[in-house]
Amino acid sequence: MGREGTTAESRALNESQQRHLLTNVQYADKLLSEIEEILTAASSRSPFPKYQVDVTPAQNKVIQDYIGRIRAQMLRILEGQQIAVPGPKFGAIHSIRVTLAFIRIALIEIGPKYMRGYGEVPESAVAELNGLVAELNTLVDKLSAYLAQGLDQDLQARLAKLEWKGDETALLQKLERIISAHGLVEFHSKLALILERLETRRFEIAVFGRVSSGKSSLLNHILRVNALPVGVNPITAVPTRLVAGSEANLTVAFADRHVEHLEIAALPDFVTEQRNPSNFKGVTSIVVALPAERLENGIMFVDTPGLGSLATSGAAETRAYLPQCDLGVVLINAGSTLSEEDLATIQALYEAGAPASVLLSKADLLSTQDREAALDYIAGQIRQHLGLELKVRPVSIMGEASALLDAWFEEDLAPLYARHQQLAVESVRRKIAALRESVEAALQSKLDRVEGVRAPDQEILRQVERELREAAGRLPEETTACLHITDQFENMAPLAVRRAASRIVECWARGEAADGHAAAEAMRETTAAAANQLYARLERLARDLAGALRKASRHLDSTEIPDEQEFARALREMPQLDIAGVPASFNRSPFVSLARPLAQAFAEARLKRVLGGEIVEAFRSYRRLLESWIRRALAEIQTRFDAHADTYRAQLERLLGSSEIDAGAAETIRRDLREIQYEPAEAGGATAGRNS
Repeated sequence: MGREGTTAESRALNESQQRHLLTNVQYADKLLSEIEEILTAASSRSPFPKYQVDVTPAQNKVIQDYIGRIRAQMLRILEGQQIAVPGPKFGAIHSIRVTLAFIRIALIEIGPKYMRGYGEVPESAVAELNGLVAELNTLVDKLSAYLAQGLDQDLQARLAKLEWKGDETALLQKLERIISAHGLVEFHSKLALILERLETRRFEIAVFGRVSSGKSSLLNHILRVNALPVGVNPITAVPTRLVAGSEANLTVAFADRHVEHLEIAALPDFVTEQRNPSNFKGVTSIVVALPAERLENGIMFVDTPGLGSLATSGAAETRAYLPQCDLGVVLINAGSTLSEEDLATIQALYEAGAPASVLLSKADLLSTQDREAALDYIAGQIRQHLGLELKVRPVSIMGEASALLDAWFEEDLAPLYARHQQLAVESVRRKIAALRESVEAALQSKLDRVEGVRAPDQEILRQVERELREAAGRLPEETTACLHITDQFENMAPLAVRRAASRIVECWARGEAADGHAAAEAMRETTAAAANQLYARLERLARDLAGALRKASRHLDSTEIPDEQEFARALREMPQLDIAGVPASFNRSPFVSLARPLAQAFAEARLKRVLGGEIVEAFRSYRRLLESWIRRALAEIQTRFDAHADTYRAQLERLLGSSEIDAGAAETIRRDLREIQYEPAEAGGATAGRNS
């Protein structure tokens, strides 16, 4: 049969030959992609370039054209053999996040623990190496978190679809373009937060307060529902958003990005510490829809995790949520008093551009005279410490005193319903104004280098950078040291029994009744030295970190100066050993008058017989409780440190960066600065609400 007589079927390759053809074409395409990577080396920002750039723009264009033709021809060959071109196997975001996981491993291995395999690491370099790992991993984690949010983070597309078309949107679009164009990624999360508020157009009223201050009860009463669990201590492991709905239902989102829609009765399974301890279920968002009249017109209430609770890991979520609300309602429990944490919450609200309403909850516990004195005291403390004139209102949900809560709602909150859109605009304007000022300062810093503005001494800046890095490196060191100390507590039970028995024998020797309280106190004293050592280490760490940040802020002329107390607040409420079941008294030993060792043995045997394994379990539980407290305290300290340090690091990178800015780039910066300097969007609300 001649060539002209061949058929398509006779020209077809068998399955193995087709697979071989496809594999080699794919490999050839992979090599073409590597050529493209070589061509893009000129635009790479890598400090470790692999190739010398010796390809002219004209040559680059010709090479790209040839690559296009080669690929087109390879596709024609596959089509001729009726071989389907397989689609992509992996998503780009998934692949990047997997790569980031390997980057984390690579970064961990530059820490001093692994460096010691190549020789002894100088002690002076340990903190800096640890800090270097911490700095880089913080950035990697932020990038991974950004990617985890998927398409929701395409801010440009979201801004284009935004229904709100006022001056605020125009300024945000400019800020988004400038942030992206100049690589100011440190402002990305703030921009995303503002955009989210414009998309929802809700007026968010968040209720803050210490554990047992009555937040959930107050919300149930205001909304005339019984949806939020009360009477459980502590509750609300994560913030719970209450929105209007045609019927009651619950929407729960998890860290693995799956979402569940449930009956409202399932709410305690996610918001109570008992059913979701330390948020081990990985809940990231809870939305409760309720057919409540007072939730209409875009109003949203948020029940936040209790502050100041050892057991409630959600306190960190509460602090992270602070900048999001339009109005913060801060509850002060009439059964206790105003605390540093309450003052810090009020201050944080105003710093985030959100006014505060301060309530004295459970006011029915006080007489009229005591109530007025408490209100005057709280208002006076706020005035003295924060410089704010705030009216403090008494509220209660009990009996006739509930009229106080209704009065507050009608006089203070109800008027907000009529103008919540205006307040939302003012809140967004304040947040946009703050973001604009930050972006302007960053651009001006870049421009100063071009225009020869005298920058701080470079060596001083490098020293500041080193000290920030070393301060960050202290955190993993202290974590290891503190957890090592904590491990000792579990083995202290035998010593505690001996000390308690010795205290009992001392009472007998003096002819006194052996007090069980004294015995329990002796057991607690066993842990005192180690506990004090732990606290002192953490206190010193908090003081040193705050000092490093304050020094950096001075050299960088930053107006954002951290307070040492901001870190010290993370160390409150260190747990104590709880010894239960110790008898109120012990019968006198017949051996006291004969031999002290025999009396000691008698008392120890009695303690072990009465308490059994409870003492061992008490010390084991205390060790776990301490470990949880240490991890929480250190995580909180690190969060507060990074919140300031990340801003300083970005500024240091700009001041110490070696990359040159040409005349064209400088003019672009000037143009962008002119675009965002004092926009009309600021005028109505940059300072509004400061004393509302």
